[in-house]
Amino acid sequence: MTNIKFGTDGWRAVVGEDFNSENVALATNAIAKYISDNFGLNKKIIIGYDPRNMADVYSKLCADTLVQKGFSVLYSKKVIPTPVLAYSAKHLDACAIMFTASHNPPKYLGLKFIPDYAGPATSEITDEIVKNIGESIENSLDGSFEYYNFSKDYFKHLETLIDFDRIKKAKIDIIFDGLYSATIGYFDKILKDHGIKFKSLHMKHDPNFGGGMPEPKPQYMQELIEMIKNKHGYVGFANDGDGDRYGVIDEKGNYVTPNEIMAILLLHLTKNKGLQGSLVKTVGGSTLLDLMAKKTNTELVETAVGFKHVGEAMRKYNPIIAGEDSGGLSIQGHIPEKDGILANLLILEAMAYEHKTLVQLQEDLYKFIGSKFYNDRIDSKLDNQEQVKEKLEKAENLKELGEHKVIRINKIDGVKLYIDDGSWILVRPSGTEPLLRIYIECDSLEKLEEFKENIRNASIA
Repeated sequence: MTNIKFGTDGWRAVVGEDFNSENVALATNAIAKYISDNFGLNKKIIIGYDPRNMADVYSKLCADTLVQKGFSVLYSKKVIPTPVLAYSAKHLDACAIMFTASHNPPKYLGLKFIPDYAGPATSEITDEIVKNIGESIENSLDGSFEYYNFSKDYFKHLETLIDFDRIKKAKIDIIFDGLYSATIGYFDKILKDHGIKFKSLHMKHDPNFGGGMPEPKPQYMQELIEMIKNKHGYVGFANDGDGDRYGVIDEKGNYVTPNEIMAILLLHLTKNKGLQGSLVKTVGGSTLLDLMAKKTNTELVETAVGFKHVGEAMRKYNPIIAGEDSGGLSIQGHIPEKDGILANLLILEAMAYEHKTLVQLQEDLYKFIGSKFYNDRIDSKLDNQEQVKEKLEKAENLKELGEHKVIRINKIDGVKLYIDDGSWILVRPSGTEPLLRIYIECDSLEKLEEFKENIRNASIA
């Protein structure tokens, strides 16, 4: 037995090593006990899996184990994106188990538990599950097993959130890079179902993700970027391996950051759709979002990094939009879980409402805000957690960086230093390894490089 740990988004490990039949059975039994203790054996359980190696095999093992424990299990007929399964948890009043390692390298697999509120399990829930490892429940009655198509109800729900007719009439030139991910058969299908034309590439499921990474970042979307540059006027969309994150390329072939996407969508949702409420962002989100909230008279709610914190705030505040700078968002009326399919559709809807290209929406954004921001991140690997603690203490005690003074400190998650020129630096530990993630934001690329050097000189990185 290995030490199974649930991080910010479930338990992940290397397939064939720690992620094996024995440990999957242990984790499944621990979840079964949690559900039995908190909901009873009558609670329905739904199970899905992404395209990763062995995800279908281990998810079926999980399903069989739960049936033996007396639960009724609905099992996805096919590869399914995380947000589709999460929505189904709420719609069917069920608990869900998703087999995915999201955007991690192909050798990894994982499972995440999604309670019936349809968002990431909070720390209290995962702590209870971890305590249950090695325990089991006894029941003499067999449960039931059924293959299920979860997409129909999800598609019907999206039609209450998105104006597909408006997108169709706008005749936007679209390229969808399937990136071998779980959204193949979902994002493309809903566009086809509504008569929205698009071009595509990488439209097959591949456990090795074409030899790249299942992450919609520029370095893994080079073919899409080149295609857009050659065709002119197209906007590009992609998702990560399990479809809860998004990646967007504008008509010039440039990657549009999640901070920009959230700001554009906040303006769209307040102006064009009349939504009211708050904006939820993490402590790692850009000052761009703070300014956009102020400009639109929207309350700002800031959380620790990780969508489990964002999702918890969504359930509390019912915001207009909520998200994080790593490419996950959701909106009012949807589930408290990140949804890359919805994010792509919202961008198309914003373009259709404004009759503008994505490049024009970006230009409008910066005219509206009057400022531009540049971000980077340094990952600093250390030998042990003691070193992590020492570096965090050093960051907390900094009074200046180079010629700039630290004017305020925020400790919601790690240590965030606010600098006298409007820049900021966030130093936070990884939840799973001795690693520091150092986020930097400045108002110029030159200053960004200056601060990176200052951080090294201060021996934080």
